[in-house]
Amino acid sequence: MNRRETDIAWGWIVLLLSGLLLANGCATAPAPAPGREVLYQVSTLQALLDGVYDGAATCGQLRRNGDLGIGTFEGLDGELILLDGRVWQAAADGRIRAMPDSAPIPFACATFFDSDRSAVLRALPDAVSLRQQLDALRAGPNRFCAVRVDGRFAKVKVRSVPKQAKPYPPLAEVTKTQPVFEFENVEGTLVGFWFPAWCAGVNLPGWHLHFLAKDGRGGGHLLECALTEGVAQADDTLELRLELPGGESFRDARLEGRAAEAHAAEQTPTAK
Repeated sequence: MNRRETDIAWGWIVLLLSGLLLANGCATAPAPAPGREVLYQVSTLQALLDGVYDGAATCGQLRRNGDLGIGTFEGLDGELILLDGRVWQAAADGRIRAMPDSAPIPFACATFFDSDRSAVLRALPDAVSLRQQLDALRAGPNRFCAVRVDGRFAKVKVRSVPKQAKPYPPLAEVTKTQPVFEFENVEGTLVGFWFPAWCAGVNLPGWHLHFLAKDGRGGGHLLECALTEGVAQADDTLELRLELPGGESFRDARLEGRAAEAHAAEQTPTAK
């Protein structure tokens, strides 16, 4: 067999082996970029409930660990929305502000959003029906899931929280007088996360969503909504990176037995 015949023979062997690997499902999919499949979180929900509002990280640190996320600012100064790599504050006066990398945060979670599944949504009359549709995009009850919903809303009801002074009151006390804002016929984006029941204490089990209006007229922690039409995207994450505050307020906080307070403060139904 001459050189040309040998090359042709090896070519057919390679093609045959490739076909066998594909037929048996052995082809390897491209791996995600390092660090993108991580859910990064600053502090814990239990600490926030106990009034640990001092900055434990900065907006710059948060952006280095994700391009989509939610949280709050030092002193519980409004709601944090991280969308497309930019950090926004939905303040207690109803205004939306872009925040600098130096702004401190006591609690937040973020990830680099890479859509795994998506669905077209239409005519959802309330937040309960929206969460049911988002449940269908989750991989299961025990995995983290990040989500964004871009759409048009017949109505959106959100809340923010006013900046607190020391000694900080517990979150449940603050939310008793939280400012609430309502919008009609507004385009915008919901971002947030699903946390499994086994994460109670670390974060809120179930869905936690924040809203940002496309025209910048408002936003905050989602309380209620009616979606006219939109697109939902979900991103599974298998790894959690938890960064704890180093100060005395976290060291001495009471971090147990606050499940009822968590759901009262967030006004989110208990996950099943």
